[in-house]
Amino acid sequence: MNFEEINGTKRVFPGEYILHKPSQQIVLCGAFQPQAGTIKVMSNGRLFEDKIENFQKIKMTRNEQVRHTRRRGCAGCKSR
Repeated sequence: MNFEEINGTKRVFPGEYILHKPSQQIVLCGAFQPQAGTIKVMSNGRLFEDKIENFQKIKMTRNEQVRHTRRRGCAGCKSR
């Protein structure tokens, strides 16, 4: 997992997880406001707003994404 800066060409979408650098927490993006230079996020059940420079996008390789989203079926679905 790598982190990359959010600049003029990068966009952040609501519902996306991003890193808040000052607190070193993964937070949920609520609103990306490039005109105001801020991002509104939710962390620990609280909503707050901070400068875009204080956030980084999370970049995962394809293998990491597959491994992270892989799910197992219930025990009743297994073939015998």
